[in-house]
Amino acid sequence: MDLRRIYVVTHPESDHHVDRLVGGWYDSALTPTGLNAARAIAASLRARIPNGSGVEVYSSDLIRAAHTAEAIGDALGVVPIVDTRFREKSYGEAGGRPQEWLDRRFVPPPAMGERMAHDEGIPGAETKIVFAQRIYDAMGTVLDSSCRHQVIVTHGGALTFAVSAWIKMPIESADYVSFRAPSGSISVLSEDDFFHNRTVAELGSVSHLASP
Repeated sequence: MDLRRIYVVTHPESDHHVDRLVGGWYDSALTPTGLNAARAIAASLRARIPNGSGVEVYSSDLIRAAHTAEAIGDALGVVPIVDTRFREKSYGEAGGRPQEWLDRRFVPPPAMGERMAHDEGIPGAETKIVFAQRIYDAMGTVLDSSCRHQVIVTHGGALTFAVSAWIKMPIESADYVSFRAPSGSISVLSEDDFFHNRTVAELGSVSHLASP
């Protein structure tokens, strides 16, 4: 059976990780370690995707993702398609501030009850439903393409909804879902052309980052 594959990349280490700042829409750059990891990600994808295959690369516009996508695009010989919908969740006024600033003000969602529209107490922050709908819409664009090999360069939080959209989880049922993957990871989503079953073949793989 032939497989359609989508490779979801979470950008590697960036300045806000090192400086313990809130990411979100804060436009931090990759660190030197992150740049090296971006090249390793690109090499891994080049080895995974057969030469001569059609391939598309989609990316968040935030610098840390866009620079990762540029390395991947160079390795695959394609120009990344920038899509702002693949940005990380917006943390509003918390973006770029120390993580402890957010931690002191954050209102966690309730264990039961309304979670998707929950107000986290941070002015300007996206609710979970707004964030999820944005990623679901972006995934719809990716899936409308007939390309058999696609790469999405996004962020750790956005990964959850990229995966839940892939498995066709109704968005109203995504109030508890969480897929975790480290920075610089590759997750592989596949669909066969017979049953058209959708699989999460790999989640958060970082084997490409291992020291030689």
